[in-house]
Amino acid sequence: MAYALYQIIVILLDVLWWIIIIQAILSWLIAFNVINTYNDFVRNVMYALDRMTQPIYRPIRRIMPDLGALDLSPMVVLLAILIIRQAILPPLFSSLV
Repeated sequence: MAYALYQIIVILLDVLWWIIIIQAILSWLIAFNVINTYNDFVRNVMYALDRMTQPIYRPIRRIMPDLGALDLSPMVVLLAILIIRQAILPPLFSSLV
């Protein structure tokens, strides 16, 4: 049972990792005018990704200083996911299995 819970948490963290990566790439493509938000599909994808990640970024953005156009909150979340996945979960679940 504990191993199944561990696998679910790892899968959810992996999905969140890829959502953040995809959002970053799309935002760069929009910023460099490779794709634009006049396309309904692009606008809807960006809206959905923003809605998924804003609750995660909001507390980090409150703590971090404003750096203007440079937003480091996705990098902080990716670092936190990496720490949770490699440093916190294995010791936590090795004692339960």
